[in-house]
Amino acid sequence: MDGVMALASQRAVVIFSDSSCCMCHSVKELFIGQLGVNPAIYELDEDPKGKEIEKTLARMLQSSSPLPAVFIGGKLVGPTDRIMSLHLSGKLVPLLRDAGAIWL
Repeated sequence: MDGVMALASQRAVVIFSDSSCCMCHSVKELFIGQLGVNPAIYELDEDPKGKEIEKTLARMLQSSSPLPAVFIGGKLVGPTDRIMSLHLSGKLVPLLRDAGAIWL
């Protein structure tokens, strides 16, 4: 878990993803294309330690399918459903602002 937290604290927004996952693509598009965030993205299917990281994220999220896993300001925010819920309720942008990821 320490390794995941070290990676997650490298930027204001960190996304752990799978390059062939449609939900991961949607979340990345939201952050990059719509909100103008420049996240660190770790494609776990392309990382030799990806399976190990994914298992750690699954334990942290208590989910068998933890991707995408989004960290904002070094804190685990969650997978797609949590991100979309925050976005639709208007709470995602303030989180991003507080973390220094956007300046809107």
